[in-house]
Amino acid sequence: MTLLTVTQPEPRRWLMFSLLLVGAFLPPLDFFIVNVALPSIQGELGASSSAEQLVISSYAAVYAVMLMTGGRLGDLYGRGKMFFLGLMGFACASLLCGLAITPGMLIAGRILQGATAAIMAPQALASVQALFPEKEKPLALSLYGAVFGLAAVVGQALGGTLIALDLCHLGWRAIFLINLPVALFVILFGVRLLKETRAKNARKLDPGGMLLVTATLSALIIPLIECRETGWTWWIWLLFLTVPLLAFMTWRYETRLSQQGGAPLLDPGVLGAPGIGLGLVIALLFYSLAAFFLLFTVYLQKALHFDALNAGLVFLPFGAGFLTGPLTTPYLRRFAGNYLCSIGMACEAAGLIGLVGLISATTVEVMPPMAPAGALLFIIGFGQGLAMPTLVRMITGRVAPEFSGMIAGVTTSTLQISTALGVAVIGTLFYNTLGTSDAEKDITHAFVIATMAIACCLALGAGLSIRLIRQPLALNTMANRL
Repeated sequence: MTLLTVTQPEPRRWLMFSLLLVGAFLPPLDFFIVNVALPSIQGELGASSSAEQLVISSYAAVYAVMLMTGGRLGDLYGRGKMFFLGLMGFACASLLCGLAITPGMLIAGRILQGATAAIMAPQALASVQALFPEKEKPLALSLYGAVFGLAAVVGQALGGTLIALDLCHLGWRAIFLINLPVALFVILFGVRLLKETRAKNARKLDPGGMLLVTATLSALIIPLIECRETGWTWWIWLLFLTVPLLAFMTWRYETRLSQQGGAPLLDPGVLGAPGIGLGLVIALLFYSLAAFFLLFTVYLQKALHFDALNAGLVFLPFGAGFLTGPLTTPYLRRFAGNYLCSIGMACEAAGLIGLVGLISATTVEVMPPMAPAGALLFIIGFGQGLAMPTLVRMITGRVAPEFSGMIAGVTTSTLQISTALGVAVIGTLFYNTLGTSDAEKDITHAFVIATMAIACCLALGAGLSIRLIRQPLALNTMANRL
């Protein structure tokens, strides 16, 4: 197996990267597309409320905890190989979901979807370092950011559209089965086109590290996902209390393995590089916006009485902004450089504050004027699309190419943890503010409070990103250590 270098012909490089972007698009798409289908799933399969929650949470938990392992597998055994294996597994899991006749069968399919998505997803981001010369990396990361974010918005609208169309009387099953022709096309077209990349001097896998990292992230993420459904029960608190202990055991094990000349899943020397820790903190704040998707939908449906399809379509200006932001990043970088991350997150915060002002100035139960509301949603999406590729580049660019798969997995996993944290913490604030009321004015008030909290998180991230920009790189030191 050979190491791909940047001497590949330019059109072929971009075609290969386009195929890998499918792995970045499908996982978030399948996370968001299920939301609007849950009532239909519950009606046909007779799923309980807890089983309904597991349809979403089982996928999210398994996906988040296995992302770092997926990135490491690509480093060791080849990113193209892992991409295709993950894609084929994802297609099989989607078929299992689409054919499910019981809630348990559907949940099993979702678990398999999460595991295979985690193998597939990190390979596009990890391949940027190996595929592209320095001058082309900003555009590649911009496309990655556009695809990653757009999938979340498309999922909301596509799920409602597929269910409304009821293609071949498939109902909710179409949201899973639509993955099959996409996977088949990519496999048939791409298996000969995609050339292999992997880390130099690849060594054996770290099963102990995989186990400890998975246990640590599981103890953190599973309670965050389940607490809204089950409440703060004793086992939720017990899992939370084990997180610091498991994290310490993981760090100590990986440090010892590194000192003994092994190949740790999380190399302490890499994670200790200047700016990596701060970059991951910013990534944790970055997807506090994930709660906005959920809460804005609640506001639209329960306070303004939109149906699921129209509520999903309201997000389209956000999607347009998210698509535009990354595509303009390579040009705006000439003037603002890495400050685009700060500018983008500031735009998000300003857009959210503007939306709060617009809602507060509008009569309860009445949709705010569509033109200014759409413009503000566009600004929010544009800001996130502008910030995401720059943030990813600032983090992944701080490690040597040999560790690109590892840091891609860490970064993507951190964004998923940010999603879980945002939904759990901001969602709890929303429902605590709302209490037991279902009055439109109380829902609107709770949404305003939660949205301001999201804006504060993004403003803090914008400030911290300025600090990150000023921290020097240490790639030469890392290379000498290798």
